[in-house]
Amino acid sequence: MSMRKVEVTKYNENWIVLFQEEARKLTEIFGTELLEIHHFGSTSVKGLKAKPIIDMLLVVKDIQLVNKFNGEMRSLGYVPKGENGIPERRYFQKGGDQRTHHVHIYEKDNKQIIRHLAFRDYLREHPDSVKMYGDLKMELAKRFPFNIDSYIDGKESLVLELEKKALKWWMSTHK
Repeated sequence: MSMRKVEVTKYNENWIVLFQEEARKLTEIFGTELLEIHHFGSTSVKGLKAKPIIDMLLVVKDIQLVNKFNGEMRSLGYVPKGENGIPERRYFQKGGDQRTHHVHIYEKDNKQIIRHLAFRDYLREHPDSVKMYGDLKMELAKRFPFNIDSYIDGKESLVLELEKKALKWWMSTHK
């Protein structure tokens, strides 16, 4: 079992640059198969305390073709994890125990895409929620520095509550 430390830090402007640099590399790899690429997750929300791992969401034409890019992804330092518990997704991690990037790939029109982007955009527009979520994550990281499962469990109810608000907000703003 790995002893990956749960580390939450204050927002870092450089996360945007790290996303952009990686997005260029991934765009080269996936080429015409790639339709969209998004920075999402906590590092994509200005002012939000986060684990310093860049979450990237790629939208592709055909999820079944993603595995053929595994070799090129490995050459960039990624470990292909297949669906990793979420049907119709392909997931890649970079950085081993010192994770730097997570890449989540979905086929166009997958419902998970809206869920992730709605959550991100909702937080970008609601600083009160950003503070509440960031403070909770910081507290959980201090309480469970070597227990990622307890960290995740500890934030689950707030995430679900925010997600519900975010989807409702998204539907009302994207008519």
